[in-house]
Amino acid sequence: MKKQKRPKKIGLALGSGSARGWAHIGVIEALADAGITVDYVAGTSAGAVVGAVYAAGNINSLKDSALRMDWKRVIYFLDVVFPKSGLIDGNRIAEFIKSHVQEKDIENLPIPFRAVSTDLTTGNEIAIHKGDIIEAVRASISIPGIFTPVKKDDMTLVDGGLVNPVPVSVVREMGADFVIAIDLNHDILARRGLKKPPSPKPENMEPEINEIEIPTGINKVLGVLNKKSKAVDIPALTHVKQWMAGGQKPTIFEVLVTSITIMEEQITSARLKADPPDLLIQPRLGHMKLLEFYRAKEAILEGYNETKRCIQKLGI
Repeated sequence: MKKQKRPKKIGLALGSGSARGWAHIGVIEALADAGITVDYVAGTSAGAVVGAVYAAGNINSLKDSALRMDWKRVIYFLDVVFPKSGLIDGNRIAEFIKSHVQEKDIENLPIPFRAVSTDLTTGNEIAIHKGDIIEAVRASISIPGIFTPVKKDDMTLVDGGLVNPVPVSVVREMGADFVIAIDLNHDILARRGLKKPPSPKPENMEPEINEIEIPTGINKVLGVLNKKSKAVDIPALTHVKQWMAGGQKPTIFEVLVTSITIMEEQITSARLKADPPDLLIQPRLGHMKLLEFYRAKEAILEGYNETKRCIQKLGI
C-alpha cells in the first residue's frame, strides 16, 4: 500500500478499551502525519467517543482536554446514582462529549461515522448512523452494570463491545476498501496481576507518569466513590462498598469488569480472525486500568508510536 497506490476509501475501526481509548488520539495523529486520509470511521465504546469527535473535526480539542485530565476530573464524571440498571448515570460524560461535537446529528458530520452498541432486548449489534450523536455515543459506552443503559425507540442499548469490540465489519459495510483497526484489549489478560508493564517506557516520557503516582490517583478516585456510596442505603451495594474499601477477595464489581474484559478479548480475537483488517494496530496498554483516564499522555504516545511502527512496516 504505497502512497501513490493507496485505495480510494480508507476506513478506521476504533476499538473499545475504557481509559486506554485515549490511544486512539495518538493513532489518528500518526495516520495524519503519514499523509493517510480517513474516509469512514466506526467506533465502539471508548472508540465511539474519540471517533465521534474526530469525525466532527475536533480531535485537537479532545487531546487538550485529555491531557488536562486528573483524578479529580475523573471523579467529577462519575455521577454515581446506583440505580438497579447501573452504578453511573453518564450524563456528565455525555456533556463532555457534547462540548467537543458541534453537530447534533451523525449524518451531518464531515466524516461518515457510526457508533456501535448492543441491543439488550435482542442481542443484536446496532451501528447507529443517524440521529443524535451524544445519544449514540452514550449508548456505545454503557458498560452493563456500570453505566445505565440508553433507551432508543424499542431498544435498550449498552456497550457495543459485547458484540463487536473492534468494528471492522462496520467500516467495510460503510464502503471502505482498506480497513485500519485499533485493538486496545489484546494484552489485558497477559498483563493482569503485574505491577507495571514489562516493556520499557518511551525515553521522552516525563517523570510524572510512574508507578508511584498511578496507584495514588486511582486510590483517591476510589476513596471519593466510597464516600458517595456510603450515603446510599441499598443492601445490594455491600459488595461494591467492600471493593471500594480495598477488600482482599474479588467483589461483584471486579468480577463484572473482569468478565466483560475476558469476553471482549475473546470476541475480538474471533472476529479479527473471521474478518481481518488490512492493517491491525495493537498499542501495548494492557497495564492500564478502567478508570485511569488521567494517563492520557502515556496512552496517546503509545498509540502514536505503535501506529508509526505498523505503517512503516507496510511501507505506507
